[in-house]
Amino acid sequence: MPDAMRIPIIKLYDSLIVSVQVSLSDRLVAELRDDITDAIGRTHARGLIIDISGIDLVDSYISRAIHDIAFIAGLMGVRTVISGMAPMIAMTIVEMGIELKGVEAALNLEAAVEMLAAPSSLRRLRPGAQ
Repeated sequence: MPDAMRIPIIKLYDSLIVSVQVSLSDRLVAELRDDITDAIGRTHARGLIIDISGIDLVDSYISRAIHDIAFIAGLMGVRTVISGMAPMIAMTIVEMGIELKGVEAALNLEAAVEMLAAPSSLRRLRPGAQ
């Protein structure tokens, strides 16, 4: 696959943003996993946002790959947020029994950026919490 088909990884402050806006093949997913782990090592990122708003279809391989990327990032000390998950994709992941442990979710990219930017003490608070 030519380099032009690689999914860009954008560094924003101490986080990496990966916005998937193409259909994912098995090969592209494997390259993305490698690219993300390399970028984490190079940049010493503390947060990772994987925006999947451009994905229409998720199969078991892609679901598992998202889980694995988040798990690897977590082992490297990186907090991972998945954003832009369509309702049908969320239902598919649940029906397949895939658990995205250690992965937070945000409705959209803006909310994901805000989640990573919030101080850890504020992240635990919810509106109306005592």
